[in-house]
Amino acid sequence: MGLFRRGPKRDPRDLARDGEFGFFSEREGGVFRSQVRQAFAEQGLEVTAYAGVVTDSAGRQFGLGNLAAVCHRDRRGERSWPALIRDHVGKVLRTMDGPQPLEILSADEIRACLYPRVVAQETLPASDSFRYGRAPAPGLREVLALDLPEAVQMLSEDSLTDLGDVAELRIRAMNNLRALPVEGHETVRRGDGSAFEVLLGDSFFTASRVLVLDELVQRLMGTGLTADGALVALPFRHQLAFHRIHDAQVIPALQAMAQFAAAGHEDAAGAISPRVFWWRRGVMTPLSRLDGDGLRVVADADFQAMLERLVQDDA
Repeated sequence: MGLFRRGPKRDPRDLARDGEFGFFSEREGGVFRSQVRQAFAEQGLEVTAYAGVVTDSAGRQFGLGNLAAVCHRDRRGERSWPALIRDHVGKVLRTMDGPQPLEILSADEIRACLYPRVVAQETLPASDSFRYGRAPAPGLREVLALDLPEAVQMLSEDSLTDLGDVAELRIRAMNNLRALPVEGHETVRRGDGSAFEVLLGDSFFTASRVLVLDELVQRLMGTGLTADGALVALPFRHQLAFHRIHDAQVIPALQAMAQFAAAGHEDAAGAISPRVFWWRRGVMTPLSRLDGDGLRVVADADFQAMLERLVQDDA
């Protein structure tokens, strides 16, 4: 899973855009939804396609956002869509129609595939189903999830009732997260001298490793974090970027990472946040944001004081 690669051949951006998924042209959006309907029909299920979801006769809804993003970002282009869509639809239906994991797995089997997952708050239901989850940063929520062979299932508060104490379950989940292998690691270097590290992986919990960042940095770099911490970005579920703060190079690194996070978050499957955060002892403070004026870097008084100290030390 490389960071930089040639994108797929796409319809020109000056063509009329799809009303729901702006990365598609109107034509591409029509083709995508038609192929989704066909994939469900091949599974014996007739669905009605709306802008962002399809529904079946039983009223079940199937969101299309992540699947659309996967198709959009596949470098093979439109020719890859039918296989991607058929595979996704098959997995969704097998997961929904098959036996439920919490009903057939033993307690030990559940704990073996239990992980903490960091997601965007806005992607969770408006109900209180996930109120047990911690908020590691503004706009983010940490929930418990099962890593199953064909799906990742986030666990609601009700589903945890029979599994045990949530705090104890989180300890087991965090230990499982620590034990994950490193699938890919690249260093991004820019012409202005800035550099930052990017962890990549097919695991849905790659970005969630921000929860064990201090141990991860030591493992990858052979050197731990200083008391000043790190810059971190988790644009989508398969990517985590960080920069160890130890000198004034944090300034160009912040600018570079802000652009990287915003670009990686756009149109991504499993999008989490377009922001860069200042990580200190597990606390994450936002340092960038996207608004009507575009991408902005916003440093609080503590971060500004640290920058002045580092610049003075380098003088």
